[in-house]
Amino acid sequence: MMIKLKNLIVFIFLAIFCGSIANAQENWVSLFNGKNLDGFIKRSGTPGGFDKSKGLAEYIVDGDQLIGVSTTDIPSTYLCTKKMYSDFILEVDVKVDVGLNSGIQFRSNSSPDYRGGEVFGYQCEIDPSERKWSGGIFDQSRRGWIYPVTMNEPGREAFKNGEWNKYRIEAIGNQIRTWVNGVQVTNLVDDMTAEGFIAFQIHSIGNNKAHEGLQIKWRGARIMTENLEENRWPLEPNAKEFSYLKNELTDYEVRKGFRLLWDGKTTNGWRGAKINKFPEEGWEIKNGELSVLESGGAESRNGGDIVTIDQFSSFELELDFKITEGANSGIKYFVDTDLNKGVGSTIGCEFQILDDVRHPDAKKGVNGNRTVGSLYDLITAKSYSEPNKNKRGASPGQWCKARIIVKGGHVEHWLNNIKVVEYDRFSQMFDALVAYSKYAKWENFGQAPFGHILLQDHGNSVTYRSIKIREF
Repeated sequence: MMIKLKNLIVFIFLAIFCGSIANAQENWVSLFNGKNLDGFIKRSGTPGGFDKSKGLAEYIVDGDQLIGVSTTDIPSTYLCTKKMYSDFILEVDVKVDVGLNSGIQFRSNSSPDYRGGEVFGYQCEIDPSERKWSGGIFDQSRRGWIYPVTMNEPGREAFKNGEWNKYRIEAIGNQIRTWVNGVQVTNLVDDMTAEGFIAFQIHSIGNNKAHEGLQIKWRGARIMTENLEENRWPLEPNAKEFSYLKNELTDYEVRKGFRLLWDGKTTNGWRGAKINKFPEEGWEIKNGELSVLESGGAESRNGGDIVTIDQFSSFELELDFKITEGANSGIKYFVDTDLNKGVGSTIGCEFQILDDVRHPDAKKGVNGNRTVGSLYDLITAKSYSEPNKNKRGASPGQWCKARIIVKGGHVEHWLNNIKVVEYDRFSQMFDALVAYSKYAKWENFGQAPFGHILLQDHGNSVTYRSIKIREF
């Protein structure tokens, strides 16, 4: 009797398990018919600057494989579904020749009114280079990198050069997540675009004849648009959540201890650096954005700097900022408002905000240590995640993300989720840097146990939003 009961339990379990697999299989729809490119249309990624008579790159259908062939002197080419998709789960195997870069577009669009029909939208990266950002999310022809693979070492190692790699993209509501070979790479929250086509990219190789004829292959592409919640994969702790929601915390951020440092509406929690209330002029709150107004570039001569009422010791600060052409500003921390009561900005360690191209400060200081993301006048910002170490700057009119992480003496600056500065504020090296800087006259500069956070009025129009912090 006992044996029969055990067999019955096993039978029921297997029936349920097999039934769930069967139901999942029924939800999948193939994107390719294995015969031709019906249901797809080719579009250009960069309409200008190429000889249009050469057309676009070539795609070949070979059974369930789609093969893209790189060609010199033609623009990036996208094979786009004619059908538009909003919420979905997409799976596809990818194999790419070393030397090529490619991607899978999703929730992407093309309009004659936007750069002459250039494809724009989310792209899941295929990156066989030593940078290892495969599975990361690039916002094509819009914001650039919004989820570079810089805080996820298992994710960086998931892609295998010269082999077939299984990609999975889950785009459900404002949550976008990617996996490569079963390893979660990204965990993005973003609400910019809810619907668009899916496309397979052949990246432009310019006139690089050594890369001509190289191939990118996709196979087994399939998509699911129903019963998505039941088929989501569980989150992995190695994939940190990056959120681009405006003045709003996600459930994940709340669990991790973040709080809004600015509520997006009022001056609560802030005051002038040299007065006991918020400035009556020089700053503007509008449409969920906090802006320092243009006043000709003079330092702290209009509304003046503003600081948090609270003081902080070990913390992670994140915010969005947008510069105008030629603008200068900064985010300061460990600020002591009792220092420098006279003319000029209040003293503290500074995450520099600058238009590196148009503002003269970019060429002052030492080796670029006054450029955007730098520890102002002390340490030059550079990419810690890319082999060439070249920092990606901030473009006027484009929202950028600043992150400052402080744990005791250890400090990091992150610009658009790429680490650009790292230092120990209690080290001899830091002391030496300060001794040869404009801060030499301030005793124990940057070494206070706690201090205010400051947004600088440097007389140029700069806008802030989504200011949040958690304390360690």
